[in-house]
Amino acid sequence: MKRIGMLTSGGDCQALNATMRGVVKGLANNLDELEVYGFMNGYKGLIYGDYRMLTSHDFSGILTRGGTILGTSRQPFKLMREPDEKGLDKVEAMKQNYHKLRLDCLVILGGNGTQKTANLLREEGLNIIHLPKTIDNDIYGTDMTFGFYSAVDIATNTIDCIHTTAASHNRVFIVEVMGHKVGWLTLYAGIASGADIILIPEIPYDEAKIIEAINRRKKRGSDFTILAVAEGAIPKEIAELPKKERKKAMAEIAERYPSISYKLAADIQKETGMELRVTIPGHMQRGGSPCPYDRVLATRLGSEAAKYILDEDYGNMVAIVDGKIKKVPLGEVAGRLKTVDPECQEIRDAKRIGISFGD
Repeated sequence: MKRIGMLTSGGDCQALNATMRGVVKGLANNLDELEVYGFMNGYKGLIYGDYRMLTSHDFSGILTRGGTILGTSRQPFKLMREPDEKGLDKVEAMKQNYHKLRLDCLVILGGNGTQKTANLLREEGLNIIHLPKTIDNDIYGTDMTFGFYSAVDIATNTIDCIHTTAASHNRVFIVEVMGHKVGWLTLYAGIASGADIILIPEIPYDEAKIIEAINRRKKRGSDFTILAVAEGAIPKEIAELPKKERKKAMAEIAERYPSISYKLAADIQKETGMELRVTIPGHMQRGGSPCPYDRVLATRLGSEAAKYILDEDYGNMVAIVDGKIKKVPLGEVAGRLKTVDPECQEIRDAKRIGISFGD
């Protein structure tokens, strides 16, 4: 008999259900007896003992279903060691619920914050398997996270649709893509959709360079320009400030504008006299069915997680590296962020064909 617990934590995304399905099918097809307990709404369910036993019916027909059948919530890692409002020790409560159900393993699906808590539980003696989920693709130690390419598809389609109206009205359009700290999603969606300018957090932008790129297109006969802008994009002059002053400057922008894209739009319009529009697909990027790539990746990651559970090989993240699924020790990757290298090949290739990064 194997008893496993599962939870999904942090922001939802496509292929969470597909990944859980891969784990359970990989176990059920190789075990005579299996019990699966789903903790509801992320770590909150593990803390407060909100769970239910799952059956094969729960994992039928969910390969293409977005979101998560278990629900999710955000439980900041920095608060995990602090008692809740009633004085409950959250870490001890999670451990007690794990042992109460006599679990052999806890499978945790989530991003960076989720991973840090997963590693904390590993350090506390629990058997943990982590599966890397995020549309940001910013988890260190894996080439790809499930949810990323599905979000790229949605962001790309948004920019594709903007092209026709931008060309018809000779306007500058800014499409704001998700990504506070890293620009993988904006980079890939921008290249895939033929954006003229791509702004990501890792490359602070110079407004003068952006205006120069817009004017260069006008001289070549292109009266419209498409900008793919990460929500965490930052002006060069602010990025160069000390951390405290930088946070203050960004807070002042947030008081005046809904997002950095609106400030950029106002500045460009003032300098060029061109009409600008801002489009924000927002949470659409996390919704809908997973794309075929993510369904395959999720199934492979889930199947390999099942193998580690069968082998009783715990304490790892299941990653994809150079096209192969492999295990990566949680202690080596938890708390580390995978950012875009400004000198990476994708950016060099994009610049070679004329895409501006505002630098």
